[in-house]
Amino acid sequence: MLACEASVSTAKISDAYLTPNEDGSGNFTAFSGDQTFYCVVKVANAPEDTTLKAVWTAVDVEGVDPNFLISEFELTTESENKFTFNLQNDQLWPSGSYKVEIYMNGTLEKTLEFEVQ
Repeated sequence: MLACEASVSTAKISDAYLTPNEDGSGNFTAFSGDQTFYCVVKVANAPEDTTLKAVWTAVDVEGVDPNFLISEFELTTESENKFTFNLQNDQLWPSGSYKVEIYMNGTLEKTLEFEVQ
C-alpha cells in the first residue's frame, strides 16, 4: 500500500487597496503629490511562510521614462492577515499614472492603478 502526503495552499489575497492614511482607512485611486502611498493587503488562509511583494511603477508620469520601476518591497507573513506597504518621496510626486503590483509567493495576484494629480 502506498502512502502519499500533499500540501496545497489555499492562500489568497482577500482584499487590497490604496490609501493616503497611515491607519489604512479609506480606499483611494487619486493622490496629491505630497502624500505617502499606503497599500493595504489582506490575506486569507496564508501559512506563516507566505511571501508578499509590492512592486511600485510609474506608468505614465511627467519627466519619467514609461513604466519606470520605482521600488519593490518583500515580506514574509507571520501570524498577521493584514499587511501595509508604503511608498514615500522626499519631494513631490510628479503628476501621472502609477501602479502597484502585489505578488504572493512569486505570482502576480493583483494590480492597483492610481493617479497623482
